[in-house]
Amino acid sequence: MGIINGLLTTIKHVFQDKVTVQYPEEELVVKERFKGRHALKRYDNGLEKCIGCSLCAAACPADAIWVEAAENTDDERYSPGERYAKTYEINMLRCIFCGYCEDACPTEAIVLEHDYRLTFSDRRDAIYTKDMLIDPVPETGQDTPQQVEPGMFDRSIPDMEDPK
Repeated sequence: MGIINGLLTTIKHVFQDKVTVQYPEEELVVKERFKGRHALKRYDNGLEKCIGCSLCAAACPADAIWVEAAENTDDERYSPGERYAKTYEINMLRCIFCGYCEDACPTEAIVLEHDYRLTFSDRRDAIYTKDMLIDPVPETGQDTPQQVEPGMFDRSIPDMEDPK
């Protein structure tokens, strides 16, 4: 009787829709709320949104993020704030993709995108640096570091006000 039940179960599942995807030939369609690979965003003028506050690292329960901040100058401006992230690293082997870093960021600089293709051949490849995470410069912007006149504020950056 056990063999017949096993065969009936097998035959029942043969006519159902397939659940598996033939990856990498077929791409998996992810849901809107899927949390995948991290990305560091830029403003339209090319400045980096990350201000080096390290709130993302403090919020990370897996201690996967390391940020080293440096001061912006008028000759070398990376972000609109006083500081920028000189070093930004995420250890993808430790990351649990919870999204707490995204929630903690005051400038919405770190975003978990929909890219799920994360493979590493060794542990060092699993550490994503700032160069690997940052978005390319928009067509309307220029690459960092930028040079600005002392005391000038860029009006194209949202929420940036003149202190006068």
